Amino acid sequence: MMEYLKKIEDEVSSWPHISVHPHRFGGREFRFGSAEVGHIHNSGEVDIPFPRSFRDELLAKGLAEEHRWVPNSGWVTLRVHSEDGISHALWLMRLSYIRYVLKTDSNPRRLFDRESEELNLSPRLKALLERFAPSA
Repeated sequence: MMEYLKKIEDEVSSWPHISVHPHRFGGREFRFGSAEVGHIHNSGEVDIPFPRSFRDELLAKGLAEEHRWVPNSGWVTLRVHSEDGISHALWLMRLSYIRYVLKTDSNPRRLFDRESEELNLSPRLKALLERFAPSA
């Protein structure tokens, strides 16, 4: 379990402007500035905050689970117990991260196009993410 979490931490902490902090309920928290991108618990749960529209789409498509403590929020949970879980956790974490980067990038349109292609976003998720890219 811990090796899976270490792989997630190593990848997410390598992204520009990400800082890593102890999470108040155990585990590691990842922040872009003061905004939390997500956190991992030592038990293998990965919790990630999204706007409700993202959360609803992720739940509807079976890409995440409701957060067990705050199920009616934008938070989602993923339990990581395999290599496949690592890549999916990183995909969700990257989706959360890009929302913040788009607001600060010098060329948000180019970043949006590149990231939405790399993340292989559905048309619905792509439309939801595009709202975070300031128009030129």
